[in-house]
Amino acid sequence: MKTYLENNYIFAPINCKKYQRKSLNPLFLTKKQININLYKPISTAMKFRMLALLTLLFVGFNASAKVKNTAKETQETPAVAEEQPAAPTQITIQGKVQFTYDGYWDYDVPAPEFKMTVYQQEGTNRHVFAEADIDENNEYTLTLPIETPGVYTVDCGRWQSVRVWGEDEDLTINFRGYDTARVKIKNPPYVYIQGGPKNEVMNQFNFNAYRNYQTMIANSRALYNAHLADSARSGINTALMEYNSSDYKARTRFLVEHNSTLTSVLAPLASLNPDEDKELIEATLNQLEAAHPGYVPIQNYKESVATAKAQRERLNNGKPAPLFSYPQINGENLGLADLKGKIVLVDFWASWCGPCRKEIVNLKKYYEEFKDKGVEFLSVSIDASEEAWLKAAEEEEMPWLQIHATDGGKQLMTDYQFGGIPFIILVDAEGNLYAKNLRGEAIPETIQKALDGVAPEQPAPRASISMGAIAM
Repeated sequence: MKTYLENNYIFAPINCKKYQRKSLNPLFLTKKQININLYKPISTAMKFRMLALLTLLFVGFNASAKVKNTAKETQETPAVAEEQPAAPTQITIQGKVQFTYDGYWDYDVPAPEFKMTVYQQEGTNRHVFAEADIDENNEYTLTLPIETPGVYTVDCGRWQSVRVWGEDEDLTINFRGYDTARVKIKNPPYVYIQGGPKNEVMNQFNFNAYRNYQTMIANSRALYNAHLADSARSGINTALMEYNSSDYKARTRFLVEHNSTLTSVLAPLASLNPDEDKELIEATLNQLEAAHPGYVPIQNYKESVATAKAQRERLNNGKPAPLFSYPQINGENLGLADLKGKIVLVDFWASWCGPCRKEIVNLKKYYEEFKDKGVEFLSVSIDASEEAWLKAAEEEEMPWLQIHATDGGKQLMTDYQFGGIPFIILVDAEGNLYAKNLRGEAIPETIQKALDGVAPEQPAPRASISMGAIAM
């Protein structure tokens, strides 16, 4: 009988009967096994050994086949995903308020109600989701229902507030509360959130905005005290604004880059410029979607970005200015449509806005320069109170047209997409937007360009940080 090597095994036909050459199934033996000469008679002991070997091999092959079939079935049968625990439908926000009106309210009128509130801001509309009183120990507990995870604002008696990420982290937030200083300045201290990793992102995001605002105040104060010429002050102010804005954006990008798989990164992501930061935004969204497939807030973010883009394009220079009409001091309505045919400088302002009232000094000077050249000035108050508007208008003695937005400017802020005042725009004689976000010396320069027939800038520059007051 011949034996030969194949794939490191010795191949030999096996015959179990004495002197017969009829072969059974091939048997593969290892190199260590010795050739079997079947020409010689085989002893009974040898036959039993061979039979045992064949039995073992058959059992082994059969078991192997079963294992392979089982593996195949496992691969073909879809894996059933492990059931994930349902996201909580509510979270708890608790903490302590250091100062309320108790013992500090020394005015003749009764103290207003001091409540803790959780809300979301949608344009100019505020949706309240939870409210709570403060107990005798100055402690509070809010239960916030979570239908869709996202950014919520926790407000402390309208004296302090902080943005949080509402999803699956219970939070502890302590506030200072009521401003006990004799001279009250609306510049509350930073508020820290005790929660989890998602709200640690919010802590960094909030601190970035807080420091940016403090820097803006410090720069403005230093410039005011420097007693510089108007032109020098304007140039320095512009440079400082640009640096402050650039620094804020750089810190926000860093925060997004290093937290790209946490769902709360959607909060700082929304503050990035969709054009300048397109690559970073897309990369972050891809990582988020891979880590959280089917996550509803990601789709909500994409929809809000698309809506905001459409609104910005609608407000590009050269596009029709959104129309409005409100009562004048004499009670008669006046709007942009009534002034078509003239270049109109529109100043959105309020009695409580310090920067607005400072800008009026400049506006009076520019009004005298252009009032006889086919240019109208129109001041639009967004005061909530008509009485406050009339009082401030009388004090400022503005000689141009005055109207009052009776809804506190909510529709105007939506239509013109601004959140800080003064917000000053220029509308051409055809009723189209010519320029926005004008301040200081840029006002007469832009008016003169419009008079000279110079085409408006395209596209309109976007301002990331407003140096004015925030519209409340």
